[in-house]
Amino acid sequence: QVQLVESGGGLVQAGGSLRLSCTASGDTHCISAMGWYRQAPGKERESVAAITSGGSTNYADSRQGRFTISRDNAKNTLFLQMNSLKPEDTAVYYCNAQDRKLWYSCSYGMDYWGKGTLVTVSS
Repeated sequence: QVQLVESGGGLVQAGGSLRLSCTASGDTHCISAMGWYRQAPGKERESVAAITSGGSTNYADSRQGRFTISRDNAKNTLFLQMNSLKPEDTAVYYCNAQDRKLWYSCSYGMDYWGKGTLVTVSS
């Protein structure tokens, strides 16, 4: 069992920056890859960025260069640095963790989600 808690959201003007954090607790040894998703009002949830336990990253093309994903494995924390924010970045941002470990205490194939943190970018 893994619990995820996001923080760092808020109101920011266009062109500004925010850094989101996600802290994992529980059976953190079960976590392999982690990522950030977002859901804007009236739209479906979409992937923002992902990172493996080894540090390999993947970004949506439209956010390449503005967003940076990173993780501190020792502290079980995931980050998303967001720069040059635009009004269309306004959304609830969710932290995701994948369970891909074949230990008895893990649930292979399970995905864990935080409750989200709201980012609002004003024009």
